Amino acid sequence: MSTQVTTAFSQQFSSNVYLLAQQKGSKLRGAVREESVTGEKAFFDQIGSTAAIAKTTRHGDTPLVETPHSRRMVTMTTYEWADLIDDSDKVKMLIDPTSTYARAAAYAMGRAQDDVIIAAATGAALTGKSGATSTALPAGQKIAEGSANMTLAKLLEAKTTMDENDVDPENRHIVISPEGMSALLNTTEIKSSDFNTVKALAQGSISSFLGFEFHTSTRLTKVGNIRTCFAFQNDAILMAVGKDVTSRIDERSDKSYSTQVYYCQSIGAYQAQFTSLVDQCALHLGLSNVLLVIFQPETQSCWHQCHQMHL
Repeated sequence: MSTQVTTAFSQQFSSNVYLLAQQKGSKLRGAVREESVTGEKAFFDQIGSTAAIAKTTRHGDTPLVETPHSRRMVTMTTYEWADLIDDSDKVKMLIDPTSTYARAAAYAMGRAQDDVIIAAATGAALTGKSGATSTALPAGQKIAEGSANMTLAKLLEAKTTMDENDVDPENRHIVISPEGMSALLNTTEIKSSDFNTVKALAQGSISSFLGFEFHTSTRLTKVGNIRTCFAFQNDAILMAVGKDVTSRIDERSDKSYSTQVYYCQSIGAYQAQFTSLVDQCALHLGLSNVLLVIFQPETQSCWHQCHQMHL
């Protein structure tokens, strides 16, 4: 029996390059309002609601109303992605990885868009004539946390808050963490077909409920142990696009004619309407508990919900 036959063993290598698990592009861009802008900064003027005045006398003076005006500012940020593929690397590999690099770049651009939208939804709005005033959601508009995670009662409260402030019932969205989704999937009214026509438990997710379209994101802001989620009507958040995603795949003569994959975009986002936005903050303490908070902004259109989940 030969003891050297192992030297003839062969090795097989994959002829494909695979991307590791990752969020493939933006989940939230299609849920918000979008406008094209020019310049480093953009200002958006807004007009608030007014009331009609009843006429009480004949030939009286024409009544004048004070129409409220406000302004929001958005600052544009440029995002880039580039990587080089040495020409000799292509020879050493079984395939040309350029197309896979391009897919990875496109996915990264989409995730950056979600990060910008999330930051705008959960941060302060830049208001005033020059955008120098930072307007945050007031702490007094929190709904007290309970002893449970995301619940039907809290979703109902979120819906009621929006309804009471005349927020358009169309195009309402809610962005939650995977933990929040798991908690809702354990709610009878959501997982049972007796209450919901969508078989959420069979799908493992919730597409829509109580007028909200659900989005699950792992990119929600986390400060310390607080993870912030949010619900909104699509006019509440505006994504400003100075330059949409562009790509170039070229040879670099200054890099030994390596192939460069380059992607670029210039975007920004801001809270357009407090009355149509709800922020939810989840507190994560290892595997102990989760706390979600919902606040309502000063104009009663943006609010946050708090709840606690024991794991």
